[in-house]
Amino acid sequence: MIDLRRLRVLRVLADEGTITATAAALYLTPSAVSQQLRHLSRDLGVELLRREGRRVRLTPEAQILLRHTEELYAHWERARADLAARGGEPMGELRLCAVSSAIAALATPALSRLRQAFPKLDVHIREEESGDCYELVVAEQADIAVVLPTSDSPPEGDPRFEREPLLDDVQDLLVPAGHPLTEVDSVSLANAAGEAWIVKPYNNDTYPLLVTACATAGFTPRISHHVKEWFAVSALVAEGAGVCLLPRLVPIPEAHGVVRIPLHGEPRPARRFSTCVRKGSETSPAIAAGLAVLREVATDVLAA
Repeated sequence: MIDLRRLRVLRVLADEGTITATAAALYLTPSAVSQQLRHLSRDLGVELLRREGRRVRLTPEAQILLRHTEELYAHWERARADLAARGGEPMGELRLCAVSSAIAALATPALSRLRQAFPKLDVHIREEESGDCYELVVAEQADIAVVLPTSDSPPEGDPRFEREPLLDDVQDLLVPAGHPLTEVDSVSLANAAGEAWIVKPYNNDTYPLLVTACATAGFTPRISHHVKEWFAVSALVAEGAGVCLLPRLVPIPEAHGVVRIPLHGEPRPARRFSTCVRKGSETSPAIAAGLAVLREVATDVLAA
């Protein structure tokens, strides 16, 4: 008999590339990961890994096994969902992860509604970047992720995931109060071509969104500051240090002298939020309830 936990280790290794990174993703020690993989190789009677310096390479046999692993895991998730459905009302633990703006605008209202509707359901929320959310879902450290597309997101059709569009978060231009662009109701992105820009770091989903949108508008942004938190970004804008693209979901701090200006024309940049769960798990009562409530919240946000 094959232990599915060992297959999970192989799945995560295929993504992470090293034993150390796999151990960190699964909250195991490197020696425990190596032991699991040795047992799996012994159980199957084939070589699964080959050392290449500090990294390991999956053998052709391991790649074959991974293709079957995705089908096995989807069946296993559906089996668990069917068993959970016999309990009727959603109960137990439901773990959500998302970027900070999605937590504030989507996951937190969903948490409130789930608590009221399903008192036996214990919901936990975790803030992570989208790339890390995918890893948490695969490692079974999260059940639902609210994610944004990034350059390193798993491709469409990845057999490990079930993804559904949730909400398009339009971007506005944020400028300091008194800026000349505040004299009009809306601007095109090209109107801000000569401005200094404040952006999130390179590994954040908003950075490639800005760069791509500006390139489509015909200019390269002159980036003056890289800042992680939206509150800090807004503070810099208020001081005249530059302008930024601000997601519509992110509120403006009342203490900051800034103005949100809608963008018109093309491109009109937006972030597309999607839900992501493990393939086959979407019918589990707790996960299905979480997905349904997130869709309700997203509908309410768009209607507001």
